[in-house]
Amino acid sequence: MVTFLLIAVFVIGYLAIAFEHPLQLNKAAPALITGVLCWTIYLLQGTDPHTAVEELMHHLGEIASILFFLLGAMTIVELIDSHNGFEIITEKITATRKSSLLLLIAAITFFLSALLDNLTTAIVMTSLCAKILSDKEDKLWFAGMIVIAANAGGAWSPLGDVTTTMLWIGGQITALNIIKQLFLPSLVVGIVPALLIARRFAGQTLILRTQSTTTATEKKEGSIILFSGLGFLVFVPAFKTITHLPPFMGMLLALGCMWIITTLLHKRKEAELAEKFTVAKALQRIDSSSILFFLGILLAVAALQSVGILTQLAVFLSTHLQNDYLIGATLGVLSALVDNVPLVAASQGMYDLATYPTDHAFWEFLALTTGTGGSMIIIGSAAGVAVMGIEKIDFVWYLKKIGWLALLGFLGGILTFILQHALHLY
Repeated sequence: MVTFLLIAVFVIGYLAIAFEHPLQLNKAAPALITGVLCWTIYLLQGTDPHTAVEELMHHLGEIASILFFLLGAMTIVELIDSHNGFEIITEKITATRKSSLLLLIAAITFFLSALLDNLTTAIVMTSLCAKILSDKEDKLWFAGMIVIAANAGGAWSPLGDVTTTMLWIGGQITALNIIKQLFLPSLVVGIVPALLIARRFAGQTLILRTQSTTTATEKKEGSIILFSGLGFLVFVPAFKTITHLPPFMGMLLALGCMWIITTLLHKRKEAELAEKFTVAKALQRIDSSSILFFLGILLAVAALQSVGILTQLAVFLSTHLQNDYLIGATLGVLSALVDNVPLVAASQGMYDLATYPTDHAFWEFLALTTGTGGSMIIIGSAAGVAVMGIEKIDFVWYLKKIGWLALLGFLGGILTFILQHALHLY
């Protein structure tokens, strides 16, 4: 009964999020209500309150680490934007055809997400496209492609996606092997939708932006903030590798350093003018409702995990499908509906290294499917949630226009992986 009630609340909340525009209700409201209700149901089922609260606080620690990471990354990007830092990059982009620009953006996103991570890359690239493109519909299509490319690029790198990182830290995969095995399938996941969307823009040219009016001094300040910001974002995964601290710690350190740089850069200006470029002002401009939305969704999924629904699901799949590729593909599709982190965590708990040793094809395939499956629904990945907040993408619009393209890429990646192993290419 409790399981049914929890799933019902989750589904109703999910539908309320999906139809936020017809309901004229910000998606953060149903997400927060769903998260709290799921935990209330879990507590009232007879679980010891002390145990339930301990579990909640444990999950909250993991959720907070994601939210602080997101908060830091969005603030740094907002600082770059307020200093017109992205103009330095946009001035270098000479593509006049929208199809060429889309392929270029997709390629940069794919490789950058492997170096940084898919969440940070999605935020940076979406903000960059907002500066290049003027048409709202174009921005939405490019943003959708960025979500797919960021998730595809993150899957083949141990630093690019949280699920790949989990498998790497857990000893299920090694860094060099996952790059070798997943690069080609991940590339297919990204390239199939990119070529199809590029066809939509065939023959269309860009409407050039008006000439920049920034002064030489402002350009210099913009350059300092741009290169400092991007440098610190690249530093975050390196900091994690060296210290073994969670990524949000590196992001908070980066934000603190950016705070000092902006303060020193504008200390001689009048207080009223300098205030526009401060971190405090950047924090006011970021979309706080998206962070609260993310909090609500992750709380709801954590409740499902605590009740054991996700573990039961993994056991059910293992018992009934009895095929590694079918299990991995199904978990990939499910990662579009619920967070891929608990799905992978459940799989790590179910299958030990004696059953599937390090670098077994099952772990590699799981990293591919759960890393890229979330692209099929806008709130199926952290990158999607962030982009949704920046560009105010409608859930149903994404599902209709981008979802099926992401599915084609997902299926293409799966076929490439299977073929690659069948032919023993690596």
